[in-house]
Amino acid sequence: MSTTDATTAAALASAEAHSAHNYHPLPVVVAEAEGAWMTDVEGRRFLDMLAGYSALNFGHGNRRLIDAAKAQLDRVTLTSRAFHHDRFAAFCAELAALCGKDMVLPMNTGAEAVETAVKTARKWGYRVKGVPDGRARIIVAADNFHGRTTTIVSFSTDPEAHADYGPYTPGFDIVPYGDLEALTAAITDETVAVLLEPIQGEAGVLVPPPGYLAGVREVTRERNVLFVADEIQSGLGRTGKTFACEHEGVVPDVYVLGKALGGGVVPVSAVVASSDVLGVFRPGEHGSTFGGNPLACAVALEVVAMLRGGEYQQRATELGDHLHRELNLLVGGAVRAVRGRGLWAGVDIDPARGTGRQISERLMERGVLVKDTHGSTIRLAPPLVISKEDLDWGLDQLRAVLSE
Repeated sequence: MSTTDATTAAALASAEAHSAHNYHPLPVVVAEAEGAWMTDVEGRRFLDMLAGYSALNFGHGNRRLIDAAKAQLDRVTLTSRAFHHDRFAAFCAELAALCGKDMVLPMNTGAEAVETAVKTARKWGYRVKGVPDGRARIIVAADNFHGRTTTIVSFSTDPEAHADYGPYTPGFDIVPYGDLEALTAAITDETVAVLLEPIQGEAGVLVPPPGYLAGVREVTRERNVLFVADEIQSGLGRTGKTFACEHEGVVPDVYVLGKALGGGVVPVSAVVASSDVLGVFRPGEHGSTFGGNPLACAVALEVVAMLRGGEYQQRATELGDHLHRELNLLVGGAVRAVRGRGLWAGVDIDPARGTGRQISERLMERGVLVKDTHGSTIRLAPPLVISKEDLDWGLDQLRAVLSE
């Protein structure tokens, strides 16, 4: 084993020995990154085709975001919400405007934002809709992925996420994703919200049937039920629109945002809604020590400014069209199906060619990093700043792996 190989091996062995085994990462140890490229501890370069599950929509080390963070680091990083700070109001106002809403409730992680949305919907149901106390119900979709807290995994249908964490939180009704008839039938007078991913990421980048989101919007409006869109992975430019719901002209009652909102620099999440929804909270009823901290607000403000111009959405549209054209040429051979929108794709590999993990490992050997899910599916979600040349090189490596 060479000296450089020993560096990687030592890091992997230490992680194996001293960290809980709740992840199964590829055996690469990243030391530096810029744009769409990462460099490991041995100096080998890898094309990042995952982008931190969309947290790195703007690439590694984006200069605008790093400069915003550095400037704020020299001023103030945390006050807690016990006090105001001079970046908070602007962050809330600008993000609300981007979403076409009135109010923002900032948190840190995506799971925290989903938990906040669940609490918001229940409180709205009791205080505004008039559902009897303790009876509120929320409709969710099978194969969802909204996070890993105890409440969220209570309504997961993924055995790996769900098993061994009971007793589970009640109050959720699970219906098939994309089935508007089943969703409509599940609504009762006690239903306070429908919580959906406009595109299911962890499930393999599943895009619902045309008209589904618009139908959900119509029925929830008719039945006085909140439509809560989890745009943590699908939002903020990934699909070619600021929000994936826009592809059907849909505006939900509540946006749940995260990942790219922090620009890959700091964890930032938020629930964004109208004042008659988020206005149900009173002081002391919900909060987070780090939620809406000055550093997070400074970075997220720059993210909002970058999205306001539409450049990244346009890149995701144009490069995404190219990505899907090239991937669909592979269908019928080693690839069974391709799904997705914008710079986001789920690729079902013929199991005879290997599992998703095996394909990911072979791509890693060729300098491309992706992530598998559910058997022989791999997900592609490169940073929106990737060049067409680099994207094509990554696709060439996929073709080479599938022809082996």
